[in-house]
Amino acid sequence: MKNIFLPLLLAASVAAVAVPAQAETFNGPYIGVTTGWDRGEFAKSTLGAQAIDARVSRDSLVLGAYAGYNYKVANRIVIGAEAGFSGTVDDRSRAVSSGRALTIAPRYSFDLTARAGYLVSDKALVYVRGGYANNRVRTTLATTAGLVRQSDNLDGWLVGGGVEYAITERISARLEYRFSDFGRDAGVYDRHQTLVGVSYNF
Repeated sequence: MKNIFLPLLLAASVAAVAVPAQAETFNGPYIGVTTGWDRGEFAKSTLGAQAIDARVSRDSLVLGAYAGYNYKVANRIVIGAEAGFSGTVDDRSRAVSSGRALTIAPRYSFDLTARAGYLVSDKALVYVRGGYANNRVRTTLATTAGLVRQSDNLDGWLVGGGVEYAITERISARLEYRFSDFGRDAGVYDRHQTLVGVSYNF
């Protein structure tokens, strides 16, 4: 078996080197993973039936994955669309609301965005991003009758920007800042994120 496998592996390696790759890093589909810093801020808002009358904030680690498509519309201009899913680690915020203990726990989020970028070089893309965001949040309020739990599915929007660099023809890395707004009823629920990501470009 080994005598058959080694010549096949050698032939495949030679073929991979001999055939020139046709892909462009910033033109076509891609998938990736991301991680970074997340800060959630709540103030004067209502989640479910629970009113938040204090300002609450929490820093946490965020982990996620994404998939998208880039289209090179001109020599230096790239546009695209992307879908992402993420969750935060150790992100529970605690406060006192109307004299009662309140816990806010974001569970997971997803987003659908468009981005537009400019190739400052063949390997470096500077871009802006904007689109729809959704976040699932659970609140727990301590009452005289016991704990009251409420889950909310919050719609919002996000904007951001960053830079992506092609390490190889297939692999790229990016650094990005995002701001998301899920506030409603004159309340505040904002998220600030600084993310790093690694993409595989098909």
